[in-house]
Amino acid sequence: MALAHRKDLGLLALRAGTGGVLFAHGAQKLFGWFGGGGIDGTAAAMERMGFRPERQSAVAAGLGEAGGGALLVLGLATPAAGAAAAGAMAGAVSVHAPAGFFATSGGFEYPAFLGFCAAALGVAGPGRYSLDHATGHVLDRPWVVTVAFTGAAAAAFGVVRRRAQATAPAAEDLAELDDRDGD
Repeated sequence: MALAHRKDLGLLALRAGTGGVLFAHGAQKLFGWFGGGGIDGTAAAMERMGFRPERQSAVAAGLGEAGGGALLVLGLATPAAGAAAAGAMAGAVSVHAPAGFFATSGGFEYPAFLGFCAAALGVAGPGRYSLDHATGHVLDRPWVVTVAFTGAAAAAFGVVRRRAQATAPAAEDLAELDDRDGD
């Protein structure tokens, strides 16, 4: 098997695996599939995690995961798909970061891994076995990579920052209660 075909098959396998997992997670959020909470359950969870507005946050997370994942599987608009999924995973990382790195203790290991894989696919491209290749890479141009990742990074930064600001007063209140209890 030629080296180029091996690389393309490897990209297909990585797209299918990463995109499939992301799609399943997003489908839980959007549709309640695979034991998920659907929009209403996800919105309630988003509120508890400090994301505001919670319903729009649930839709954005679900679309970033399900939409980005489906597009990665297909190899269509791969830079935008990778950027959207990586941006959604940045929000998930912010939730899990206080628990440390490893997933076994509730840490951010798993969402970070999915985000890095999605980002790498968005930058590397989908390979020969993709709809991007079949359409002449109309949606897979260098400028799309730049625009998609700049937009996703800015959006993720804004969402994570707003969540940090929303949860900071609660953390300060807990610290104040701890100080009172210790006196």
